[in-house]
Amino acid sequence: MSRKVIITCAITGGHSNFAKVPDFPISPGQIVRDCLSARQAGASIVHIHVRDPETGQHSGELELFRQVVKGIRDSGSDLIINLTTGWGGRFVPGEDNVQKPGPGTNFASPERRVKHVVELRPDICTLDVGTLNFGEQVFIGFPPHLRKMASAMREAGVKPELEVFELGHIETAKSLIAEGLIEGTPLFQMCLGIPNAAPPRPEVLSLMQSMLPEGANWAAFAIGRDSFRMVAQAVLAGGHVRVGLEDTLYMGPGEFATNSKLVDRARQIIEALGAEVATPDDARAIIGLRRGPSK
Repeated sequence: MSRKVIITCAITGGHSNFAKVPDFPISPGQIVRDCLSARQAGASIVHIHVRDPETGQHSGELELFRQVVKGIRDSGSDLIINLTTGWGGRFVPGEDNVQKPGPGTNFASPERRVKHVVELRPDICTLDVGTLNFGEQVFIGFPPHLRKMASAMREAGVKPELEVFELGHIETAKSLIAEGLIEGTPLFQMCLGIPNAAPPRPEVLSLMQSMLPEGANWAAFAIGRDSFRMVAQAVLAGGHVRVGLEDTLYMGPGEFATNSKLVDRARQIIEALGAEVATPDDARAIIGLRRGPSK
């Protein structure tokens, strides 16, 4: 029997270079549309950010998350819903006073960052377990805040996806596991190719994989032109995969992507390497979620 590989589709992300992409999903309705088309193409999990429908910019508004989650659930889809908690983690020092936030900062309390998770109770939510230079901004994973967020996720019955961008982040995640804040088999997402973070190279993926707790479930992705190469590397290394317009805007030179096209390409790579694409029920069994769609 061939191994089953889970495809996550990261639908919209929080980057600001979306305007050039035709029909990029911004409104809750457009995000729901792309979630359902990604499911048809083979995705089992949808990783969801929300955006201000007027400006298109990244948002942390509860009502926008509520509309997206309701739209997926009302459709009857069996998709596994994975909500980001990334909004609220960025800090840019002020130009005149570095102790005050400058433009681009959205740094928020841990309670604010998980408010939508506690309210909506998706199957999964992300927990970015470390601080890094995220391009030209600082993304802050302050350990006491991580503990509060992990505790809130545990109390809400939501499984954290531990997003790691560097080797040290894996060690931080292990500390949370050792403290009992992460229950069950841990789920890691290795994020490669982010400017100023871990590069998308096979030896980097191999080293990160070797540092994971024994028996952990894991997936990996890379951004931009390395996205499909990382799909192949993750499958060959025994992991799961992620694609989507959060991570890359192109299928190839000059050809804009859609979420469904990206998922379909990932499916083709998985099958070409002798593996099988997991259904949502398969994915629930693999990562230890309750059966059936979230309510």
